[in-house]
Amino acid sequence: MLLLPLYLWLFIGREAVNLIETTPFAKAFFGLIVVPLIVAIIIQKWGINAKVGSRLIQLSGWLPVPFMAITLFVVVASQISKLSGSFYWIGKVIPIYIAFMVIMPFISKTVGKWLSLDVPTTRSLIFRGSTRNSLVVLPLALALPSEVGLLVAAVIITQTIVEIMGELIYIKVIPDLVLRD
Repeated sequence: MLLLPLYLWLFIGREAVNLIETTPFAKAFFGLIVVPLIVAIIIQKWGINAKVGSRLIQLSGWLPVPFMAITLFVVVASQISKLSGSFYWIGKVIPIYIAFMVIMPFISKTVGKWLSLDVPTTRSLIFRGSTRNSLVVLPLALALPSEVGLLVAAVIITQTIVEIMGELIYIKVIPDLVLRD
Protein backbone atom coordinates (compact mmCIF):
# COMPACT_ATOMS: atom_id res chain seq x y z
CA MET A 1 0.00 0.00 0.00
CA LEU A 2 2.82 2.35 0.80
CA LEU A 3 4.26 1.78 -2.68
CA LEU A 4 0.93 2.49 -4.45
CA PRO A 5 1.84 6.11 -5.33
CA LEU A 6 5.12 4.88 -6.81
CA TYR A 7 3.33 2.16 -8.82
CA LEU A 8 0.78 4.65 -10.12
CA TRP A 9 3.56 7.01 -11.12
CA LEU A 10 5.42 4.17 -12.89
CA PHE A 11 2.35 2.95 -14.78
CA ILE A 12 0.52 6.20 -15.44
CA GLY A 13 3.20 8.85 -15.18
CA ARG A 14 2.79 12.38 -13.88
CA GLU A 15 -0.98 12.22 -14.34
CA ALA A 16 -1.11 9.84 -11.36
CA VAL A 17 -0.42 12.75 -9.02
CA ASN A 18 -3.57 14.49 -10.26
CA LEU A 19 -5.69 11.33 -9.99
CA ILE A 20 -5.42 10.77 -6.25
CA GLU A 21 -7.13 13.13 -3.88
CA THR A 22 -5.04 12.86 -0.72
CA THR A 23 -7.70 13.39 1.96
CA PRO A 24 -10.26 10.77 0.77
CA PHE A 25 -7.42 8.34 0.03
CA ALA A 26 -5.89 8.78 3.51
CA LYS A 27 -9.30 8.48 5.22
CA ALA A 28 -10.10 5.31 3.28
CA PHE A 29 -6.65 3.84 3.89
CA PHE A 30 -6.57 4.48 7.64
CA GLY A 31 -10.26 3.91 8.36
CA LEU A 32 -10.71 0.76 6.32
CA ILE A 33 -7.27 -0.84 6.35
CA VAL A 34 -5.03 0.41 9.18
CA VAL A 35 -7.61 0.56 12.00
CA PRO A 36 -9.13 -2.91 11.29
CA LEU A 37 -5.62 -4.36 11.00
CA ILE A 38 -4.65 -2.93 14.39
CA VAL A 39 -7.87 -4.25 15.96
CA ALA A 40 -7.19 -7.71 14.47
CA ILE A 41 -3.65 -7.71 15.85
CA ILE A 42 -4.89 -6.70 19.31
CA ILE A 43 -7.56 -9.44 19.29
CA GLN A 44 -5.04 -12.05 18.21
CA LYS A 45 -2.51 -10.99 20.85
CA TRP A 46 -5.27 -10.99 23.46
CA GLY A 47 -6.47 -14.38 22.21
CA ILE A 48 -3.07 -15.94 22.75
CA ASN A 49 -2.95 -14.82 26.38
CA ALA A 50 -6.56 -15.04 27.48
CA LYS A 51 -8.97 -17.97 27.60
CA VAL A 52 -11.87 -15.77 26.44
CA GLY A 53 -9.79 -14.33 23.59
CA SER A 54 -8.82 -17.81 22.44
CA ARG A 55 -12.49 -18.82 22.37
CA LEU A 56 -13.36 -15.61 20.47
CA ILE A 57 -10.75 -16.40 17.82
CA GLN A 58 -12.08 -19.97 17.47
CA LEU A 59 -15.67 -18.78 17.13
CA SER A 60 -14.75 -16.09 14.62
CA GLY A 61 -12.97 -18.54 12.31
CA TRP A 62 -16.11 -19.04 10.23
CA LEU A 63 -17.00 -15.32 9.97
CA PRO A 64 -14.92 -14.37 6.88
CA VAL A 65 -17.16 -16.33 4.49
CA PRO A 66 -20.51 -14.73 5.41
CA PHE A 67 -18.90 -11.31 5.85
CA MET A 68 -17.31 -11.58 2.41
CA ALA A 69 -20.66 -12.55 0.89
CA ILE A 70 -22.43 -9.66 2.65
CA THR A 71 -19.68 -7.23 1.64
CA LEU A 72 -19.77 -8.34 -1.98
CA PHE A 73 -23.55 -8.06 -2.08
CA VAL A 74 -23.53 -4.56 -0.55
CA VAL A 75 -20.70 -3.36 -2.81
CA VAL A 76 -22.27 -4.71 -5.99
CA ALA A 77 -25.72 -3.42 -5.03
CA SER A 78 -24.37 0.04 -4.29
CA GLN A 79 -22.22 0.29 -7.42
CA ILE A 80 -24.12 -1.66 -10.11
CA SER A 81 -26.02 1.33 -11.46
CA LYS A 82 -22.77 3.27 -11.88
CA LEU A 83 -21.03 0.51 -13.84
CA SER A 84 -23.03 0.63 -17.05
CA GLY A 85 -20.41 2.73 -18.80
CA SER A 86 -17.62 0.31 -17.88
CA PHE A 87 -18.76 -2.83 -19.71
CA TYR A 88 -16.14 -2.41 -22.43
CA TRP A 89 -13.31 -2.45 -19.89
CA ILE A 90 -14.93 -5.17 -17.81
CA GLY A 91 -14.99 -7.36 -20.93
CA LYS A 92 -11.29 -6.69 -21.45
CA VAL A 93 -10.20 -7.78 -17.95
CA ILE A 94 -12.35 -10.91 -17.55
CA PRO A 95 -10.12 -13.07 -19.80
CA ILE A 96 -7.07 -11.94 -17.82
CA TYR A 97 -8.71 -12.93 -14.54
CA ILE A 98 -9.82 -16.29 -15.95
CA ALA A 99 -6.34 -16.98 -17.32
CA PHE A 100 -4.88 -16.21 -13.89
CA MET A 101 -7.37 -18.60 -12.24
CA VAL A 102 -6.38 -21.35 -14.70
CA ILE A 103 -2.62 -20.87 -14.47
CA MET A 104 -2.21 -20.23 -10.75
CA PRO A 105 -3.07 -23.76 -9.47
CA PHE A 106 -0.25 -25.22 -11.53
CA ILE A 107 2.21 -22.59 -10.33
CA SER A 108 1.12 -23.18 -6.72
CA LYS A 109 1.37 -26.96 -7.17
CA THR A 110 4.92 -26.56 -8.47
CA VAL A 111 5.84 -24.32 -5.53
CA GLY A 112 4.27 -26.86 -3.16
CA LYS A 113 6.40 -29.65 -4.62
CA TRP A 114 9.50 -27.45 -4.57
CA LEU A 115 8.92 -26.70 -0.86
CA SER A 116 7.94 -30.34 -0.09
CA LEU A 117 4.54 -29.31 1.25
CA ASP A 118 1.91 -31.91 2.07
CA VAL A 119 -1.30 -32.16 0.02
CA PRO A 120 -3.57 -30.12 2.34
CA THR A 121 -1.00 -27.33 2.62
CA THR A 122 -0.45 -27.28 -1.14
CA ARG A 123 -4.20 -27.12 -1.71
CA SER A 124 -4.35 -24.18 0.67
CA LEU A 125 -1.54 -22.55 -1.28
CA ILE A 126 -3.50 -23.05 -4.52
CA PHE A 127 -6.66 -21.46 -3.12
CA ARG A 128 -4.81 -18.60 -1.42
CA GLY A 129 -2.54 -17.91 -4.37
CA SER A 130 -5.44 -17.72 -6.77
CA THR A 131 -7.37 -15.02 -4.97
CA ARG A 132 -6.51 -11.54 -3.88
CA ASN A 133 -8.26 -9.33 -1.38
CA SER A 134 -9.27 -6.90 -4.07
CA LEU A 135 -12.27 -5.57 -2.15
CA VAL A 136 -9.82 -4.19 0.42
CA VAL A 137 -8.64 -1.61 -2.11
CA LEU A 138 -12.15 -0.74 -3.30
CA PRO A 139 -12.53 2.19 -0.87
CA LEU A 140 -9.24 3.52 -2.18
CA ALA A 141 -10.53 3.21 -5.74
CA LEU A 142 -13.68 5.07 -4.76
CA ALA A 143 -11.47 7.85 -3.36
CA LEU A 144 -10.23 8.51 -6.90
CA PRO A 145 -11.99 11.13 -9.04
CA SER A 146 -15.42 9.89 -10.14
CA GLU A 147 -14.76 8.74 -13.72
CA VAL A 148 -11.52 6.91 -12.93
CA GLY A 149 -12.80 5.69 -9.57
CA LEU A 150 -15.90 4.12 -11.11
CA LEU A 151 -13.83 2.32 -13.73
CA VAL A 152 -11.36 1.02 -11.14
CA ALA A 153 -14.28 -0.04 -8.91
CA ALA A 154 -15.85 -1.92 -11.82
CA VAL A 155 -12.60 -3.76 -12.48
CA ILE A 156 -12.15 -4.62 -8.78
CA ILE A 157 -15.72 -5.88 -8.40
CA THR A 158 -15.37 -7.94 -11.58
CA GLN A 159 -12.15 -9.47 -10.27
CA THR A 160 -13.85 -10.48 -7.04
CA ILE A 161 -16.82 -12.05 -8.83
CA VAL A 162 -14.55 -14.01 -11.20
CA GLU A 163 -12.46 -15.20 -8.25
CA ILE A 164 -15.51 -16.36 -6.29
CA MET A 165 -16.80 -18.29 -9.29
CA GLY A 166 -13.31 -19.71 -9.81
CA GLU A 167 -13.10 -20.81 -6.18
CA LEU A 168 -16.39 -22.67 -6.55
CA ILE A 169 -14.94 -24.51 -9.55
CA TYR A 170 -11.71 -25.13 -7.63
CA ILE A 171 -13.61 -26.92 -4.86
CA LYS A 172 -14.41 -29.69 -7.34
CA VAL A 173 -11.48 -29.51 -9.75
CA ILE A 174 -8.48 -29.17 -7.41
CA PRO A 175 -9.02 -32.41 -5.39
CA ASP A 176 -10.16 -34.41 -8.44
CA LEU A 177 -7.83 -33.26 -11.20
CA VAL A 178 -5.00 -31.05 -10.02
CA LEU A 179 -3.93 -32.34 -6.60
CA ARG A 180 -5.20 -35.72 -5.43
CA ASP A 181 -4.57 -37.23 -2.01
